[in-house]
Amino acid sequence: MEKNLLTIKNIKEAYGISRTTFVNLEKKMIVLQCKLTFENEKDKQELLKLMRQYSSCYRYAYNRLLEGHKRKELKKHLQKVFKLNSRYCDDAIFKAQSLINSCKKRGQNPKKVIFGGRKLFERLKKKHLNGEQKDQLKQKWQERRKGCLYSRGDKSKKGNLNTRIELEKDRITIRINTGKRNWIKANVKRIVNRQNDNWIEFIARLTEAEKTGKYFPYSVTIRVINGNIYAFTSFEEEIPKEPIITKKSGIIGIDINANPFHLAIATVKLDGNLESHQKISLHNLIDKTKNQREYISWQIAHQIVETAIIQDKAIAIEKLEKMSKGYRGNGSKKLRKRLQQWIYKGILGKIKAVAKREGVQVIEVNPAYTSIIGMLKYAPQHNIDKDTAGAYVIGRRALRLEEDIPVNYIKILQDKKFKEYAVNKLGEEKQKTKEKLTKENNEYKQRPLKRRIKQLNKDIKLLKSLNSEPQTQQPVNQRKEQVRDYKMSSYKLWQVVKVALTIPVLDKSLPRDLSPLKPILVEGDWDRVVKRLVPVSWDRGYGVSEIPPAGECLHLKKAEYKYSSPECKR
Repeated sequence: MEKNLLTIKNIKEAYGISRTTFVNLEKKMIVLQCKLTFENEKDKQELLKLMRQYSSCYRYAYNRLLEGHKRKELKKHLQKVFKLNSRYCDDAIFKAQSLINSCKKRGQNPKKVIFGGRKLFERLKKKHLNGEQKDQLKQKWQERRKGCLYSRGDKSKKGNLNTRIELEKDRITIRINTGKRNWIKANVKRIVNRQNDNWIEFIARLTEAEKTGKYFPYSVTIRVINGNIYAFTSFEEEIPKEPIITKKSGIIGIDINANPFHLAIATVKLDGNLESHQKISLHNLIDKTKNQREYISWQIAHQIVETAIIQDKAIAIEKLEKMSKGYRGNGSKKLRKRLQQWIYKGILGKIKAVAKREGVQVIEVNPAYTSIIGMLKYAPQHNIDKDTAGAYVIGRRALRLEEDIPVNYIKILQDKKFKEYAVNKLGEEKQKTKEKLTKENNEYKQRPLKRRIKQLNKDIKLLKSLNSEPQTQQPVNQRKEQVRDYKMSSYKLWQVVKVALTIPVLDKSLPRDLSPLKPILVEGDWDRVVKRLVPVSWDRGYGVSEIPPAGECLHLKKAEYKYSSPECKR
């Protein structure tokens, strides 16, 4: 994303959108856990020493508050006794006072609090415990009693002064103040297993804060648990109960593609017409580390949400569960490498997280046949590529608009001559693929060829089934679609149209140029389109001399009809 791109905050100010615009806001406290690791043992031991000092300071402050000491006097005293900076001492007093207030609220006596846990203390008092079991309980009690460090968040100090989380190029670290202008760094380790993990949202806010300079406070508690060190980050989030920007003004459809590697974006009006379209290249994600890809993905998510706010439109995305293994490269080394770095779920999850916080509605739609419908119907109609057309269909589907098959496509499916031509064309493609398979010795490169032959057999069978009469039979798929003739469901018929038009008419299974379909779509003239794919013979008589030019090309004289039989010629 460009450096001079407007931030979400600036856009909201320009368009009069602010947090006060959201009438129904709800606040929630979010606590996130992550593990800390260290580059060397010295840093770890220094942190453990600091935690023991802070824990002692915390217990001492608790008892002094019970005796009636005032905060200001106690703060100066703690600094002298425990050699901690003023913020750590102030946080220890704050935490101790919170514990006293909590005990009084529950009707308990604050003087009977046991640091480390009463239950563990009572178990350790029992004399029948010995050996390994007693050592484990004692270690656990000591960790709870002495292994703690707390630092309150501060908006004016980049979120947190003493324990600040920093986003570096290839990692996330936490910078810990150990006193006397000394700092140690620990690596933050957290595995994100789901799309709606709050950690994604937290990193998104940190990324935005570093970009805009508008930080938010977050508190950090560091604890020792079973010999490992963990950080618990807590922050308050304000989110609208319901989105302020909805699909009432239209929607932005988003389609992610691996080849070419980009995001296709189509802006759709409320009536379903295409308003505008654009693309965002994802090539910056190639050959980057995981953390670098995460950072770039967050920038892209912010860019898309900014666009939605400017245009006052909701966002429509695909509901992708899992990518089929059969499409992970198909024998192509270059494409397989690209798909390994294709974090489509990550980008969609980030778009949802940013949009939720900014009050933009996100609608997830079923991705079935969106690419096919866009490729065959809207790409030739609007002179756009199939990826943009797919994004357009996603937007229309989010608006609950139906996709009828064009009348001229139905007509050519009913044309027996076209069906015969299409079946023969698929048969020729199958024969060519078989010849390639016999010449290929590489086992891995043979696999996509075998899959292609299998798919071509299915396509030929599907087209031949159109000649049969509709029969009553049990559905064979989960959508309960009929599988014969034209009286099949809309989605199934779109698949038939794809089989009939791609290889037979466009000479490719996934063509980039779809403009040849326009004459068929508008006029139903398929014969004019397929003539372009057939070699022209010198004998056919197109106003040329019967005498061939120098260097007679005999293969041109042997050009065959585009149909299996001359009787099929129109």
